[in-house]
Amino acid sequence: MADEGGRLAVRAAPGASADAILLPEAGGPLRVRVTAPPEDGRANEAILVLLARALGQPRSSLELLRGASARDKLIAISRG
Repeated sequence: MADEGGRLAVRAAPGASADAILLPEAGGPLRVRVTAPPEDGRANEAILVLLARALGQPRSSLELLRGASARDKLIAISRG
């Protein structure tokens, strides 16, 4: 989940049948499913939008730090 620096570890599943945020398994990363395909950054953007909505933050307060082309991602959350 989020650490002291406002970072969130996420395990992505693009191309899912529905958008969803799932609870992590025993200390693992948050799991996020999005319907967007993993092409041209569309899944990454969908993940950021979904997380921002769930956190009640503007999309601009989230930034993808690592994992643009991987399932495991690190997202920074700043105060919006």
